Amino acid sequence: MTEKHPDIIPATPAGLARAGEALRNGELVAFPTETVYGLGGDATDDRAVAAIFAAKGRPQFNPLIAHVPDLESAEAIAVLDERAVELAHQFWPGPLTLVLPRRAESGLSLLVSAGLDSVAVRVPGHPVAQALLKAAGKPIAAPSANRSGAVSPTAPHHVIESLGDRVSMVVAGGKCQVGVESTVLDLTGETPVLLRPGAVLREEIERLIGPVLLSAGNPDAPKSPGQLESHYAPDAPVRLNATSAGDDEAFLTFGPDRFIRGGKARLNLSLQGDLNEAAANLFAHLRALDQEGARAIAVMPIPDEGLGVAINDRLRRAAAPRG
Repeated sequence: MTEKHPDIIPATPAGLARAGEALRNGELVAFPTETVYGLGGDATDDRAVAAIFAAKGRPQFNPLIAHVPDLESAEAIAVLDERAVELAHQFWPGPLTLVLPRRAESGLSLLVSAGLDSVAVRVPGHPVAQALLKAAGKPIAAPSANRSGAVSPTAPHHVIESLGDRVSMVVAGGKCQVGVESTVLDLTGETPVLLRPGAVLREEIERLIGPVLLSAGNPDAPKSPGQLESHYAPDAPVRLNATSAGDDEAFLTFGPDRFIRGGKARLNLSLQGDLNEAAANLFAHLRALDQEGARAIAVMPIPDEGLGVAINDRLRRAAAPRG
């Protein structure tokens, strides 16, 4: 029996119209954003949102992000204060998600926000994501398009490898430019709280709206995606801060690695030590090394500055004990 795979459709007007119709009909459509590929469903349709959780094997207490095309659409589903509007003007469209009070008349499925009074909202910057949101005419709930807890997808074939026929179609958009999920900032309280680091840096946010706290995290009742202790994980165990690798380990390196020993297979996130390049390569390289069948994946230290903060967050969760 031949295994069924979803169609990969081009991001042409006809392809986007087809994908938009599928979303309106309650189907799941994977699509590119500047961060990772998302698994999209109509955020106003309980059955479509429930299908996202089922396709990913995701616990329903873990909220989803509602994607909208612009600030006006965000204001229709959430309450934005002065801080939120200032951040939106600066960083939207782009890789910033804001957790905001949900409007009672938003029309969103309560499953999107896991029953909370807040909702995570993002205006993505990828032109294909923007075109798809306009074609669908609905807010789209979209976590990363992979099985829950696994490595996030940054190319169409990653989606198919992870989800198979659990998704109706994949809109092609090439490789994701940023490569790690969006920054998530909670604005429901008096002081902003950084729930997940990403390409929009904490210091950039603080320059606009003042001090930002770091989340202590509550994996049993998260306010946004990306807060579970074990997440973004390949099948093989991950060993951090490695200065060498065993012959039975795969080795994920960073910067010049010519004189570093070991590894049955190795990939370099960025030979030049460029953190932007490293972030863009992170999930694809983890996925590729995982397919080498190594006992573990050893990872060299990554500078914990700039985009390195987000990279290290994903690596720590990938290396965390698994339930």
